[in-house]
Amino acid sequence: MNVKILDQLKRITPEEQDILDGRTQINKELYMDSSSSVIDNRKLLESGKLIQIRTHTRFVHFPKHTHNYVEVIYMCQGATTHIINGDQVKLQQGELLFLNQNATQEILPAGADDIAVNFIILPEFFDQALLMIGEEENLIREFIIGCLRSEEDKVSFLHFKVAEILPIQNLVENLIWTLMNNQQNNVRLNQVTMGLLFLQLMNHTDKVTVGKDRFEQELLLTVLRFIEEHYKEGNLSDLAQELHYNLYWLSRMVKRMTGKTYTELLQTKRLNQAAYLLHSTKLSVADIGLAVGYDNLSYFHRIFREKFGLSPKEYRNCK
Repeated sequence: MNVKILDQLKRITPEEQDILDGRTQINKELYMDSSSSVIDNRKLLESGKLIQIRTHTRFVHFPKHTHNYVEVIYMCQGATTHIINGDQVKLQQGELLFLNQNATQEILPAGADDIAVNFIILPEFFDQALLMIGEEENLIREFIIGCLRSEEDKVSFLHFKVAEILPIQNLVENLIWTLMNNQQNNVRLNQVTMGLLFLQLMNHTDKVTVGKDRFEQELLLTVLRFIEEHYKEGNLSDLAQELHYNLYWLSRMVKRMTGKTYTELLQTKRLNQAAYLLHSTKLSVADIGLAVGYDNLSYFHRIFREKFGLSPKEYRNCK
């Protein structure tokens, strides 16, 4: 991280100075109503803002709490330990932690050299940023959007271990710099930067840990990632063999977790990819059908029309 930014983030805040002077607990008035354990965005966000940052308060234990906003934590230096819905998460330098609004969080005391930045984000901030991911539906993208946007979603956190991914580090640093310096046109800049960050994170879902109901959610990510990477020829039996799971059991798990069969998920990906290729390339319809896994061109035409209401040729010409 840029030395000037890090030096600014390291400065002892008035709140931290109170703690160093003998205060043993957080000052609840800074975060929430006295009778509540919900950290209130109205206490932390300036009026009218959708996103703001603050450094994580060091030297004190944060008791169990929830948030009425989406929180993203970036570890600039050192490490912090979080207990989220009973799961202990150690956030190391360069890593990102996305917390949904349903997450119950507790944070162990951080030392002087443990520098973290908290992004306080209202869900509507993501509306424009997520448009940048593109027109093509992406199953993993939809899964992660659901984690961020739904208070009732089962997923409580996403822990991205991306310290070695330079583009992600640069984007987060740009976001911090823009927010710290209140740059002109910063709303648009922040949304564009967040969109670029999502695009990069979509390329590194192998580095994400999912919170709450972890086994099922990580299994679902594995299935969705397999479809993204092997949609042309990937059979569920191949994945079952790779994971050493019974095929029938894995098939039932996919249906229970998504409400769709593996074949339906695979077909969605194939047809969305075909639609993308029709608009972005000059490949023939027959070549596109083959490229996404359909040897039977008549069948490809039929299911494409069922999904989009147009033949592949009509879809290409309608743009």
